[in-house]
Amino acid sequence: MSEVVTGEAVVVEVGVAQFSSRALAFLIDFVIQIALLIAVYLLIALASPIIDDALAAGLNILLAVLVIVACPVAFETVSRGRSVGKIVLGLRVVSDDGGPERFRQALFRGLAGVVEFWMFAGAPALITSLANEKGKRLGDIFAGTLVIGERGPRQSPPPIMPQRLASWAATLELSQLTDELAGAARQYLSRRHDLAPAVQHEMGTRISAQVMSRVTPPPPPGVPPHAYLSAVLAERRRRTEIRLTRAQARRPSVPPWHGASHGHGASHGHGASGGYGTATGTDPGAPQGPPPGPTPGGFVPPA
Repeated sequence: MSEVVTGEAVVVEVGVAQFSSRALAFLIDFVIQIALLIAVYLLIALASPIIDDALAAGLNILLAVLVIVACPVAFETVSRGRSVGKIVLGLRVVSDDGGPERFRQALFRGLAGVVEFWMFAGAPALITSLANEKGKRLGDIFAGTLVIGERGPRQSPPPIMPQRLASWAATLELSQLTDELAGAARQYLSRRHDLAPAVQHEMGTRISAQVMSRVTPPPPPGVPPHAYLSAVLAERRRRTEIRLTRAQARRPSVPPWHGASHGHGASHGHGASGGYGTATGTDPGAPQGPPPGPTPGGFVPPA
């Protein structure tokens, strides 16, 4: 995983594509380009009796540029950072801020690819990708792009509570169990069947000892490490789900008529003094006083 900072200054974690998957995606694109070049040159060779040598040479150069640069750049721009090989491998090119790849960036990557792959047989791209922490080649550095994997890792199933440990697990004190240690235990359980028996026992014993130092009470005698860790993680997950459910239930809900109740009085035209109909807050049906008299300057206001 790697962090990118968006234009809104938000830090987002993305999965940087591995070097092996990028190399395989490039190999697929390279084979397609070679096949297109062979087809183009065969067509020009078949048409050579009816065209002169200068035109044939010009067509060779033009079609080579189209196949090597123009078509990949156009395809990546239209598909928003994906080539045929990247689609097959589940990869995508994005900007350093996590946004979609733009035409200018695709053009920089395409032009740099001519130098990296076609002129120097991929040596600059190999060296730069291995030296860069995000696996960038020269084209990515110049264009300000990054290749990420769109297919997330396969999620392992949640740990299952052993039935004979359910009542004991309900009494556990889990406040001292850190997320890092729980993650290590979860990873061990997901990979346990792929480990050799000796490694499986040694790793399970070590992680169980670390968990026991932070979780009380200790397990019943004779409980194997994998069952103990599974019970602890399943109980931790159960309590987290209960806490989230209660928090959601306590969240206040605004009734649909709440906003309308405030506008109801306003629709009756209440003024500041509680009257109706006029800006002065007087009742139009109430008796009016005598018309105002002339002001000291002699002006008589209208009735």
